[in-house]
Parts: sequence; structure tokens; C-alpha cells
Amino acid sequence: MQGRLEDGVVHLPGDARQRFHDSRGYGRPTGGDDLEVAPVEAAHLLSRDDIDGVDGMGLRELLARTGTTLDFVVYKDLRDRGFYLSPAREGWPGVGDAAGADFLVYPRGKGPWDGEVEHRVRVVGERESIPVSSLGDVVLAIVDEDGDLTYFDTEGYSPEGTAAEDLPADLDAELLSDRALVWDGVDRLYQRGFFGQRLYGRNADSGPLQLSLLEAAYLARADALATDEADVVSRGRDVEGDRFDRRLAVYAALRGAKTVPKSGFKFGSDFRVYTEFESVSDLSHSEFLVRVVAPDHTFVPRDLSLDVRLAGGVRKRMVFALTDDNGEIDWLSVSRLTP
Repeated sequence: MQGRLEDGVVHLPGDARQRFHDSRGYGRPTGGDDLEVAPVEAAHLLSRDDIDGVDGMGLRELLARTGTTLDFVVYKDLRDRGFYLSPAREGWPGVGDAAGADFLVYPRGKGPWDGEVEHRVRVVGERESIPVSSLGDVVLAIVDEDGDLTYFDTEGYSPEGTAAEDLPADLDAELLSDRALVWDGVDRLYQRGFFGQRLYGRNADSGPLQLSLLEAAYLARADALATDEADVVSRGRDVEGDRFDRRLAVYAALRGAKTVPKSGFKFGSDFRVYTEFESVSDLSHSEFLVRVVAPDHTFVPRDLSLDVRLAGGVRKRMVFALTDDNGEIDWLSVSRLTP
């Protein structure tokens, strides 16, 4: 069987619908027994010797002419894993809102005729740029320079915790270069709220408490410190510029969601976050990491892979806080996926 390439679609004649769509989920029926398939589907059929050619072209020529090599790598991998999938093209089977996706992948045992989609997949080369605003409800299939595949699931996230906040009032705090010191009311802030760190060391049971400028600004806003919030924020901007405001918005939102955010420096992120907290003496492991980025941030796949790999290596979820200048936040979770 020879296909015909026209307007970006390969037309297959004869009994193509019965052979390829009805039994194996390829393409879009056009009436009768004919079938339209995307070039990547035709390439897969060629690789299996199910068709003889497309306008006399074999697999090599078709891939070169249509530029579908990366798509073919992903398509074949998912087919080999036992999935039926369709190109995300307007008017094709299974396609509702196809924006931002290259393939719609159906649950195992189901196809385009069942109306159920398991994954919306976007194909990306390792050197492409990925706007963070384009992620969420999509699986990234990243093809590296060796042709190996890594899948990342991206979805919206809503941080939630169980920490109860019990703050003192009007504690004296001394602003230093990039932190604040509190000498009184230390136990209540540290033990029951996990604010700051003992100046004498983590296991010390006496001495002043050092607070980050984020913690000091948050506590000043809540009137827990007898310090003007504007002074703390001004110091924070001196230390790290306008990014301080975005990080403060995220810190406050995490506290508002009854979680406990602490520095994520040791994990290469802005925050490590505890979702269950009663006291420092009964501290469990943090659940997720947060990196604060602007809504127009663009990922390089390699950096994204590093973040997710590190988070997974320490058994944490990687979450990105897309935070604009007004403090509005969209949460995005990214994790490794094995289809």
C-alpha cells in the first residue's frame, strides 16, 4: 500500500480504515474505507512494514521531508509501551482542547473512539526553551541528544498543611545585614512555629533567635515583632532586589496554607516545606521544595531535569511558584513520569 502526502496529511487508500484505525487506532477516517494519518503515524507504519511507502518515499525520506524525527521517537516509544495515541490536531479523533500538546495518549486498552485521554503529551528537544506559563496539565516528553526519552508530568498544585499558628506580640528585633535577631520570646517562635534558628546552634536550648528577612517581614506584618514591616522589606530589597517581594509573597502564602516554609538552600531551591508540624522537637521530613519564578520564566530542559531529579532524590515534590509583581501566585508541580 502506497500513501499520498498532501497538505501535511498522508492519505491511505483501500481497506486502510479497517486495518489501521478500527483495529489499532491510527489516523482519522474520511468516509468509506480510506484513512488520513499524520506523517508521524505514516512513519510508524513504514517502520513496521505495514505500508510500502508514501509517494514512493521510505522511512528515511519521509522523516527528512516532514521533520518528524523527534515526534517519531516519542510516538514509537509510547506505542511500544502499549498505548494508542493520536496527533493533537483539530478535528481528529479524541481531540478536545489540544492546545499545548502534540499527542493525546489514551488509557491502555482504549483508543480514540472511547473519548478518554490519559496524557496530553508535548515533544521537546533537550535544547529547546520551555515557557513556564505553557505548562500544567501536560506531559513533557524530552528527547535528549542521544535519543533517550524522559517524561515529566506537569500539573497545578495547591499547598496545604496542618500547622497551627500561635504568634506572640511586639517582640523586639534587631535588624542586621541580611537577618534579624530576637532575644525574648524565642521558644514560642522557634519551638511552636519553627521560625528562625538558634544563634547558638540548632540543638541549643538558650540564646537569641536569628530570623531570615522573609521571616522577619512576615512576623512584622502580623505584629509579632515591634518592627516596621516596611523597614524589613526595604532591607530585603537592598539584599536581593525586587525578587525579595516575590519570595515574601510565596512565603506568606505557604504560611497562610498552614505549611511551614524554611530555607531550601541545601536543596538548591528557595524553600523546603513541611506540611505537618506541631513542634520542632517532633519534626518530620519536609514534603516538597519550592522555587520562585516569574510568570514569564523560561525553562531549559536540562535545568528542569536537575531540579526534578534532586527533589526526587531526597523524596520530595518539586513545585514552582509562578509569582508576578503583584504577588499573585500560580503553583506548578513537576515530577518524573513513567508511562
